[in-house]
Amino acid sequence: MFKSNNVTTRLFQRQIHCARRFYENIVPSYTIYDVECPDHSFRKFTDDGLYLVSFSRNHQDVVVYRPKWLTFSCKEKDCDTHDLPLKARKFESFFTQLYSVTLASSGELICKDFFLYMESNQFGLFATSTAQIHDVPPTGGATQGVPSVEKITFHLLRLEDGAILGERVFHNDYVNLAHSIGAFLYDDLLAIVSLRYQRIHILQIRDSGDIVDVRAIGEFCREDDELFLNSNSQRVVLANPLQSLLHQVLVDHVGNGFHHSLPESETFFLSGIKQRLLSFIFRGIWNEETDQTMRVQCLKKKFYFHFQDYIDLIIWKVQFLDRHHLLIKFGSVDGAVSRNTDSHPSFLAVYNMETTEIVAFYQNSADELYFLFELFSDHFHVSSKSSLHMNLMSSHSNNIHAFEQLRCTKNKAASFSQFVKKMMASLPFSCQSQSPSPYFDQSLFRFDEKLISAIDRHRQSTDHPIKFISRRQPNILKFKMKPGPEAGSMDGRTKKICYFLFHPILPLALSVQQTLFLQASVVNIHFRQ
Repeated sequence: MFKSNNVTTRLFQRQIHCARRFYENIVPSYTIYDVECPDHSFRKFTDDGLYLVSFSRNHQDVVVYRPKWLTFSCKEKDCDTHDLPLKARKFESFFTQLYSVTLASSGELICKDFFLYMESNQFGLFATSTAQIHDVPPTGGATQGVPSVEKITFHLLRLEDGAILGERVFHNDYVNLAHSIGAFLYDDLLAIVSLRYQRIHILQIRDSGDIVDVRAIGEFCREDDELFLNSNSQRVVLANPLQSLLHQVLVDHVGNGFHHSLPESETFFLSGIKQRLLSFIFRGIWNEETDQTMRVQCLKKKFYFHFQDYIDLIIWKVQFLDRHHLLIKFGSVDGAVSRNTDSHPSFLAVYNMETTEIVAFYQNSADELYFLFELFSDHFHVSSKSSLHMNLMSSHSNNIHAFEQLRCTKNKAASFSQFVKKMMASLPFSCQSQSPSPYFDQSLFRFDEKLISAIDRHRQSTDHPIKFISRRQPNILKFKMKPGPEAGSMDGRTKKICYFLFHPILPLALSVQQTLFLQASVVNIHFRQ
């Protein structure tokens, strides 16, 4: 830990250890309020800080800027005491537009919440889609109750020059694009979840920009499963045409009333991923008891009684844990399309893509899962190998202050089970949903996480400045940031929301305040003067 406040001393100490503590001296302490800027929807800085990504208000174009540092000349003495010149108080003084690229066409709109960045190649992944269609009949194996989108297109751009390198189109499907929930990028691997057809598409992004299919997990788990099943079913029918009818009668008898509610389709087979899940649950319960009588009773109580509930589970969300393992969230259809999933029961499974096996399965209220999350939460915040600064983000596994905050929240909770459900609701984590800015490092600064945090979310705006207090000197205010007009809002009844975009390296941030009545946004620039 630095023991001196002297900048020169800290520069020398930074060469040895504690590189990030230098940011205690370099903070965004000055604000330009209500900056005149393009009428764009600003999305985020890329994790390497090279680009600021924004979208046009008509949701047709991607507009990319290069951040730069403010420079201006001053002919007077003691320039530090003077306000910035009018020419310097402009958006263009901090950002240079590189290009604007039209992505949306044929009734599509850009999803302004969706953007993933591949730092190693400086590629950006964007999404466009047509409008949702509700109450669509579940044809072709689609899931009942899930809406449909006529066309969803993922676009891969080289952010250096705006060249469109590749596209992947999904027709009459549904992918949750809000906050990039339906996709996860890990190194060069991309997972996209089709909620409507219950498939996890694993794609690879090559250095050339080509998007290549690796596998699809859902109906089938291995590449040759479909071929094997088709050839085997033909052989069975040819050998004994009455066997399929006999099997149907047995299912009706053994199912004890379950059969009438099984999915209506051309085949009675469950999907490959669902069979893997049921097999794992069955074997887990089977191994709990060694006595045969107790084993049967246990299976009746824990497996067969909930059999239909397991059958009805669908995939909600997916994230990579590494190149071979996926963390998959299962739940009901209602929960998948609901805005608030906290009230719906859900389950989490770890799936090995190479062996096609489920290796762990937990309900979202399981104590064991929570304790794993508490001790090893960094393993859930996976980041690309090239993104080293993402490994410096604070969590309750690597930061004592974050852990103390978690402990206080746990102690204040009305019940431990409800606390566990609330914590597990965040899993799987959305890809690139946290800012790597050093000003969110909880070993350096203390701030009110109800008003601002590293998580990429809109929050209710306040007319009071948000304070960043030094951890090393608990009573020292290092800097403060206030969204909206400098004098505050004239209409206190109007609900306002705001969000912050922090540069990952520089002492630079944007605050954007919006109202619900399509008024112009108020953009402030916070920086070190």
